[in-house]
Amino acid sequence: MWDNAPLHEVVLDMIIKHHPDPLEAQKYRIPKIWRGDLDSEFGKDLLSCNPNGKLAFVITRIVIDPRSGKDISAGRLFSGTIRSGTEVFLNNARQRQRIQNVYIYNGIKPEIIDSIPAGNVLAISGVLGNAGETVTLEPEEAFEELKHIFEPVITKAIQPKSQGDLPKLVEVLRKVSREDPSIKIEINEETGENLMSGMGELHLEIIENRIITEKGVEVKTSPPIVVYREAITKKSPEVEGKSPNKHNKVYFVVEPLAPQIVQAVKEGKIPSGRFRKKDEQLIAFLREECGWDAKPATQVKAIYNGNLFMDITRGQVHIGEIIELVLDMFEDVMRQGPLAREPCMGVKVMLTDCTLHEDAIHRGPAQMYPAVRDGIRGAMMQAGPMMFEPLQVTRIEAPHDYMGEVSKLVTSKRGQLLDMLQEGDQTIVIAKLPVAEMIGWSSDLRSATTGRGVSSLVDQSFEKLPYELQDKVRNSIVQRKGLTAGQLGA
Repeated sequence: MWDNAPLHEVVLDMIIKHHPDPLEAQKYRIPKIWRGDLDSEFGKDLLSCNPNGKLAFVITRIVIDPRSGKDISAGRLFSGTIRSGTEVFLNNARQRQRIQNVYIYNGIKPEIIDSIPAGNVLAISGVLGNAGETVTLEPEEAFEELKHIFEPVITKAIQPKSQGDLPKLVEVLRKVSREDPSIKIEINEETGENLMSGMGELHLEIIENRIITEKGVEVKTSPPIVVYREAITKKSPEVEGKSPNKHNKVYFVVEPLAPQIVQAVKEGKIPSGRFRKKDEQLIAFLREECGWDAKPATQVKAIYNGNLFMDITRGQVHIGEIIELVLDMFEDVMRQGPLAREPCMGVKVMLTDCTLHEDAIHRGPAQMYPAVRDGIRGAMMQAGPMMFEPLQVTRIEAPHDYMGEVSKLVTSKRGQLLDMLQEGDQTIVIAKLPVAEMIGWSSDLRSATTGRGVSSLVDQSFEKLPYELQDKVRNSIVQRKGLTAGQLGA
């Protein structure tokens, strides 16, 4: 096969024959991946892949130059001509940087070139941006950020085998998080703990192997930890949060967020972040799709990790001075919920009222942070809080003879069989499995099918952890994190 049909020639011939060139592709791709005005000069340059138009380069991957060891940003040039020495603007990072070198790929080897026109895949050095960054000459409407449809649900603590390599490991982890946005890296420089989160055990093993082989750092990792979610099941009564000096009081009500809003955030139909001004896109969606009235739609102040915050207070003179502090703690609680300090999902938090000290010095961060944090957590604890576990819909392929073994394996892992199809001599099983039960899944599947079964991830969701497992899982997380009842406020 290698002599008669070398793989690189076969794949290259397929690409040339079946893929449209950029002149054709950008006509229908740009409206899907760029939300700006297509009738503007910039929009027309993008649609026509104009080499003489405004510069538009999108970074899709950060790679390491094998010769210099420096980061280079690879991606596609949608418009304009890119040249070494050009000062450019990074639209997501909101900063200016200068291109040092421009590279064209000769196989996997980057070759320096003076300039290159639109329609090409290339790389640039000197520009440090994350994957998904839009590089232009002047501020422009950015391309949609690269999004991964699955969230990281497995975490490992990672540390160097030699403590002298710790600074090098921290640097490597930062590079890895830039190279692969689907990996979430959390570096705690105070405790020295480094956490690496991915979409599965195999995903983390691949990254771990890359760190060892490509980056040359010997590491050791903890057993995989499953990342759960905290959510609420009903509306809470109004709960008071009081500042340490007793001069400030804030009142909160929480309730589950409507599923269509959660889905809209996930799909990018409505923006996330803090809203200092009225966001017309958000207001229009809440009114037209969710049936909200005009006033509540304008009271949304933030959407963070699929959770929503509203300020529904009336006539509060000093609210503008403390709202940023309130939002800081809203985000903090949504990162670390009241049950076991796991991330929250689908929570709607409403600031209903507040009593504030007249003097600004008595309502600073040291006073407002504890009041807001305790108020939101207290409200959540009275709203039927529950742990939600990650589940993955998995496609399993194996010969017919092994279907009994595959079904038995899925059932033994608290899994559900969703569908079973036949394709030739293979049977395809679609199953939904809890991630907590999938540790060691690859080897278990190989054992059950004598190496002839393979699986792939189809979808991911979070669902209520069975009632009988709620306390057990919560207690194990609390114990692992070393949390006390006082810290949890329970």
